[in-house]
Amino acid sequence: MSDVVLRLQHVNKVFEQNTPRAVHVLHDIDLELRAGELTALIGPSGSGKSTLLNLMGLLDTPSSGELWVDGQATAQLDDAGRTRLRAHHIGFVFQFHHLIGAFNVLDNVLMPLMLQQGKPTSEQLEYALYLLNAVGLGNMERRSAKALSGGQQQRVAIARALVSRPALLLADEPTGNLDTQTAEEVFALFEQFNRETGCATLIVTHDPRLSNRCPRMIELLDGRVSG
Repeated sequence: MSDVVLRLQHVNKVFEQNTPRAVHVLHDIDLELRAGELTALIGPSGSGKSTLLNLMGLLDTPSSGELWVDGQATAQLDDAGRTRLRAHHIGFVFQFHHLIGAFNVLDNVLMPLMLQQGKPTSEQLEYALYLLNAVGLGNMERRSAKALSGGQQQRVAIARALVSRPALLLADEPTGNLDTQTAEEVFALFEQFNRETGCATLIVTHDPRLSNRCPRMIELLDGRVSG
């Protein structure tokens, strides 16, 4: 079985295509992410990083080209098909944690599973508790999410992204709102889980101290990739 988790071939993204206002944001992207890789995606503001990440995460569709997730071609999938593939194979961590303040920490971690299937299994519950312990919050599972610090909330978001055991983990500026020490600790968690789970991990970051620690770096400039 191939260890390629994500593959983009000749992917273009044009907003307002076929109109006088058309903007060609991504140009003929060819890219592969493999199981176990820890990759940084860098580039200046406006280079197309967010657009590329949205395509990788099946939150948007290319204007042309093909994208495979875990061997599944996605160009012909409808919205429901993309949603199922995303739910089972992709985990997300964003700059803003997007936790539900009215829920406790454990329920926030379990949320992707509850949306997919309703009540989690005992094995899934055990894994969620393991993840909370791994991110240093093993004694806080019943605490309200809104009572946590920013760094703690981002740790919950990482556990939530991993609870479905995704093949691909996408992180968009996950340390952008954190102080230097907390950012280091959160990045160390990405390194740890990348080693332990073998999921392909892509981190968008403007922080060269973090990107330089990734074994692979992809640069996006004017909608074209290198690396």
